Amino acid sequence: MKKISAVLVFICLSCLLIFNQCKVSDGKVTVDLNAKPFEKLSDYHFFKGALKDLIPNDKVLPYELITALFTDYAHKSRFVWMPEGTSAKYSKDEVVDFPSGAVLIKNFYYPHDFRDESKGRKIMETRLLIKHADKWDALTYVWNDEQTDAELTIVGDTKKVSFTNLQGEKLNLDYSYPNKNQCKNCHNLNNVQVPIGPKVRYLNKDLKYADGTKNQLEKWTEVGYLSGYKKEENLTNKIADAFDEKSATLEERAKSYLEVNCAHCHRREGSANTTGLYLMLSDKNPESWGVMKSPVAAGRASGDNLYDVVPGKPDESILLYRMSENDPEIRMPELGRSVQHKEAVELIRQWITAMK
Repeated sequence: MKKISAVLVFICLSCLLIFNQCKVSDGKVTVDLNAKPFEKLSDYHFFKGALKDLIPNDKVLPYELITALFTDYAHKSRFVWMPEGTSAKYSKDEVVDFPSGAVLIKNFYYPHDFRDESKGRKIMETRLLIKHADKWDALTYVWNDEQTDAELTIVGDTKKVSFTNLQGEKLNLDYSYPNKNQCKNCHNLNNVQVPIGPKVRYLNKDLKYADGTKNQLEKWTEVGYLSGYKKEENLTNKIADAFDEKSATLEERAKSYLEVNCAHCHRREGSANTTGLYLMLSDKNPESWGVMKSPVAAGRASGDNLYDVVPGKPDESILLYRMSENDPEIRMPELGRSVQHKEAVELIRQWITAMK
């Protein structure tokens, strides 16, 4: 009898261990604006099955950007969820107007081998932007090493991550998690915290869904997540894919990259509005893009160069110098990267070289 009891205890403990490792979360999505944020990501039930598989729950819709923000080569898996019966209102130029209770979910991860993602990945963090009636709340959840769940952090953190890049090089990085104040710095528009990515011109592309491939904006409209969108008004309202040479001109690709990666600060309504460097595609003034423009204040961050952009001379351009440097007091963007984005540096170098 004692032997049978011991076996039963062993079986129960084994089942409990397996359950904890899988961290199954098959419940209904739970977002309570009146309660404190959950300490664990799994408690929101954004994903079903094993949490690390990031299989979206009902009405949790995946989305992608045509050109994405660079974060130390991390891949990102994005989702949006809105309360039943609500939808975002169409805006042609800015982020769509999300309803109260809407959540943007962005998972940052590294494939173990960028050349073969079937070898697995390590999820570093999940960032949530939750819309309250008149503001957005930014939350960062740090994944544990077992990849079973992620825990809320307010003060930020740093963890080491290793991966093999597309060139077969083994890289080791100190991955930084933002604190709440750093989130506000980048997501600032007219001193109000807002999302950056979900603009119509960033989303206007096809995406493969579980039930077939469809334009993302049409899909959002179909599921009731976007109202007021008119396809005929937006046939050409899209940014370029910065690294697809066949999709657009060199200038269009370079400027699209700079808008996505820099213009959330470098615009007249952003936190870098005093610099005179404005990198929105809608700004047609060459000086706004730094052409033969002296920096307002750069100090040693100028690299002893005199102008933000010198046509035909990338090595005399402050813009490229700051994109190339990894020194925290020099590099741009200030947050979100610790290593140079080599492909982007080459893109901007080509663009400046080709300028007349």
